[in-house]
Amino acid sequence: MKKIVFLVALVSVVFISCKENASSKIKSQNLETAKERDAKIALGSAIIEFDKTEYDFGTINEGDVVEGVFKITNAGKVDLIITSAKATCGCTVPTWPKEALKPGDSSELTFTFNSRGRSGKQTKSITLQTNTDNVAEVLRISGMVNKKVK
Repeated sequence: MKKIVFLVALVSVVFISCKENASSKIKSQNLETAKERDAKIALGSAIIEFDKTEYDFGTINEGDVVEGVFKITNAGKVDLIITSAKATCGCTVPTWPKEALKPGDSSELTFTFNSRGRSGKQTKSITLQTNTDNVAEVLRISGMVNKKVK
């Protein structure tokens, strides 16, 4: 008996809640936002291009600081946004464009690599978080650091 009463109550709640017209609950502001979003999606995502994805600084002496540049171009049809750039260690510090790059525009990502306390073959990565299809883009820095002679 309890099951029948519960079932009748459940059916009544479902039936009553379905009487309202669902389209009356839609906010026009949300429709406009969705239309803008869909228009951007139709254009495609940003496309990032680099002049190079690997930077070889050659051979340096331990303690030297290397500075380098990667040229970034937005080859897409929507703004390119780089939300962050993180290196694999504290010895490499990237600086990236914080403003959106319009389609066709270019900018630079600069970096410094401090070789203090490091010797031998060095390979570091800088990972960019972007609004491209790949989301994460990786740049590499490499070279040889001669051990400091005491």
